Amino acid sequence: MKGFPACLEDLKAQGHTLVGCFPLYPPLELLHSFGLTPVVLWGMREDITSLTLSDRHLQPYACGVARCLSELVISRGYELLDALFMYNACDTLRNLPEILQAALIRDGRELPLFRMHIPAVPLERPYAASYLKDRIRLLVRELEAFTGKPFSQERFLKSVGLYSRRRRLCGELEKAAAEGRFNFADCAGIILAGSRMPVEDHIAALESSIQSAGGRDGGGERPGVMLSGILPPPMILLETLEHFGLRVAANDIAALKRSYAYQPAETGDPETYYEDFYRNHYPCTTILPSADRRVDTIRRMVRERDVKGFIFIGEKFCEYEYFEIPEMEKMLRKEGVQVLQLEMSMDDILNLDAYRTRIEAFSEMLCQGRQCKEA
Repeated sequence: MKGFPACLEDLKAQGHTLVGCFPLYPPLELLHSFGLTPVVLWGMREDITSLTLSDRHLQPYACGVARCLSELVISRGYELLDALFMYNACDTLRNLPEILQAALIRDGRELPLFRMHIPAVPLERPYAASYLKDRIRLLVRELEAFTGKPFSQERFLKSVGLYSRRRRLCGELEKAAAEGRFNFADCAGIILAGSRMPVEDHIAALESSIQSAGGRDGGGERPGVMLSGILPPPMILLETLEHFGLRVAANDIAALKRSYAYQPAETGDPETYYEDFYRNHYPCTTILPSADRRVDTIRRMVRERDVKGFIFIGEKFCEYEYFEIPEMEKMLRKEGVQVLQLEMSMDDILNLDAYRTRIEAFSEMLCQGRQCKEA
């Protein structure tokens, strides 16, 4: 599979107007309805080999997500992207727009920037929901000015239908992997590829993968594990999980499950649609009001999927995720679930043997008394 920059080069050559988005849950449907192609700048650590430019602007203890997307935007943003979109999330990401703008202006390569603020309080509070709707209206006006097109409910509803279908297909492919009918490393790769391709192409890729999963051996005798974290581990470690006899029965990865688990009711009104989208989003630490539901959500998934082990892939310096781990681990121990914590940083992808050893030991513990087989 091509790397992130190469995929963007191909899209530009095909005539797409690309909007680089961050963090993970931008209003993709709205951007698409204006004829734009949104690409989510997330999880590029295997494609970005140098952080020379981003390290001039960010502290070395910023997370790899922020450093990679900053490196891409500063080094090649003007060449590959037509605009940027961001909304507020963690402390690092909420401050990036000013940093990136300053770096681009210095080089004479400023990009149009669309911003939206999501209230950091529950949207059940009337003033919070009203504020979010006002931000959506403002974004619509800005997109009208940028594209020279008036907003169309018909186009928006069509875009909503496409992204709704994509989310459902992602869930179906994940289910096939959870049942052992599809390799989870391949599943994750196909789903993550959606961040760098048009939604129509991603739907076709998902449909093809689901069709190919139908007749595979379920492998249900292997103990089920649940993965959690902002990003999945490198693909080689996902393959290692199955090599040592584990089955990814559930995932709570922000770039995977949290991105497609909830689909709002389809409507041509973006204000109503996105209030629903952010109010009822699958719990994620990057959407603060939803985080209170995370422990109960994971407890329910652990029980439903008969999870025996929980593997947390921590992005180094991602404090929001780490704050929850003590409470999460306490709950999981009570449920009889074993926990493995892995911490990943930018430098670790070149030295993964220690992680393989820990995964092998975790597998041996979970497989004790079972006939686990190597996949």
